[in-house]
Amino acid sequence: MPSDAPAPQPASWRIALPHSTAAVPIARALVRTALADLDTPADSDTAELLTAELVANAVEHTDGSGPIELVVELLASGCQVEVHDRDPGPPGDLSGLLPGSVQDPWQEHGRGLLLIRALSSACGHRPTEHGKAVWFTLPSGRTPAGPTAPRD
Repeated sequence: MPSDAPAPQPASWRIALPHSTAAVPIARALVRTALADLDTPADSDTAELLTAELVANAVEHTDGSGPIELVVELLASGCQVEVHDRDPGPPGDLSGLLPGSVQDPWQEHGRGLLLIRALSSACGHRPTEHGKAVWFTLPSGRTPAGPTAPRD
């Protein structure tokens, strides 16, 4: 007997993107839709920004021999976004600047990974069967309801 209850929503998506700059706005829209449709507590503006940085890096720094893959996973504590590409080489330094080095404020490139490190709760990369995945996680944006201070 068919049920009238809606089918459960998936907790993750895996989507192939073109290896072109057109992938960036597509990825942003996909992340925004995924987070909005499931009413996830993660900050969708930050998720969009960081996703755009990862996808733009994959387009710019890989040879284009295959598609870029976007993976969005909803977690009980927020969300995780991964961007897969065919280049096995690690991305720039996701762990931070080397001791004693300073970010050049006039440099046109290199701020994306800084944003990812600063705005995510965790980030990194890992090898995959066909290249690598670069990822970040964002925590829940909701805070537990509690007593508030009286207003003057």
